[in-house]
Amino acid sequence: MTGEAAIKNTREKRRRLRERLGEDQLIPAPGIFEMISAKIADRMDFDVLYMTGYGTVGSYLGLPDAGLATFTDMLDRASAMAGGTTTALIADGDTGYGGLLNVAHTVRGYEAAGVAGIQLEDQEFPKKCGHTPNRPVIAGTEMVRKIRVAVDTRTDPDFLIIARTDALASKGIDEALRRAEAYAEAGADLIFVEAPESIEQMERIGQAVDKPLVANMVEGGKTPVLPRAELERIGYRLAIYPATGFLAMAKALETVYGAIRDDGSSVAVQDRLGDFRAFSALMGFQEVWDFEERYREG
Repeated sequence: MTGEAAIKNTREKRRRLRERLGEDQLIPAPGIFEMISAKIADRMDFDVLYMTGYGTVGSYLGLPDAGLATFTDMLDRASAMAGGTTTALIADGDTGYGGLLNVAHTVRGYEAAGVAGIQLEDQEFPKKCGHTPNRPVIAGTEMVRKIRVAVDTRTDPDFLIIARTDALASKGIDEALRRAEAYAEAGADLIFVEAPESIEQMERIGQAVDKPLVANMVEGGKTPVLPRAELERIGYRLAIYPATGFLAMAKALETVYGAIRDDGSSVAVQDRLGDFRAFSALMGFQEVWDFEERYREG
């Protein structure tokens, strides 16, 4: 695909995603964290994929999502995921990696990479996963300026700005809702109130915020994991599942690696494995073989 065609394709994906967010149905987004998970999710007809910061930092650096990954680290991963998939991608942009100039630089980078939307949060640096403790937040007025910069910096109006507040944990639900309203007024396209701890808190968020809402469904996290119909009733429009993929992977690997350790063989877990030929096709080996055949000597 040529550069011009790729830009046109990216804009079309963003436009379709924005249209879907205007509908009443919830959009589920699986968390992807490296290129195998991205490739698998990409073929499953989702409207959007979600690049999880927790999973991406863990898979790339083997470190906790605690402000240790740089802008370059995350942009490289976002670029690979957006370029290697056909589905719209929302990517975690942490705090914007600094002040207002950094936020502008981050938005330009993510947009140019082909991402459909960026998530920015109001934590102090270094940031932490939203379902872990000790997450101090910056002043709400400072985050409002970051959102305005992000909105003014984007060149494609369909590039989504997702504003996340982590204020609930340290400052309570009332402050979190005040920030949510302020971030919506500043121009954020979606509002993400992180880590409500009950359905009642989720319902308050749904009643108070007049913008599409993001639900963060982390299995084992602070927020109740609810069925689709319940999330729709509350008023959520996007449900991200950042941890589901890497938690499933961890459980599966523990099982099959344990068999190899205990038995010295994978014979006992063959039924737990995917098909090697199908996986090779997913990774693009057929295109390699076709290329080699086309340019074979003689």
